[in-house]
Amino acid sequence: MATSILQSAKAKRNGSSLHDMETSIEEQIANLRSEIAAFAKIVGESSAKQGETMRARAETGLEDLTARGEELLRELQHGYAKSSREVRRTVQQHPVATIGAAAAFGLAIALLLSRR
Repeated sequence: MATSILQSAKAKRNGSSLHDMETSIEEQIANLRSEIAAFAKIVGESSAKQGETMRARAETGLEDLTARGEELLRELQHGYAKSSREVRRTVQQHPVATIGAAAAFGLAIALLLSRR
């Protein structure tokens, strides 16, 4: 505080008034406010552009993932249908062997479960 009193006394001796100093400080504050506002506007615009870019990338990735999932589902359905046809054909061609295999499988499961 003593420094500011000395500076004001020097300022009055040099022909400057306290009012001129206040005006200068107010102008600097106003300039800073306008620069901060401009900076905030630039940051906001940049953030909006980055947000749009990220959203577009996410949408593209989602579309690719959906297409790949649908393709995989079709492949699985085709494989299931093919396996089902092969099992039916095998059962029709070898019914006795199928019954024997099912019985053996059942016995194996029963043995495994009875050991616990």
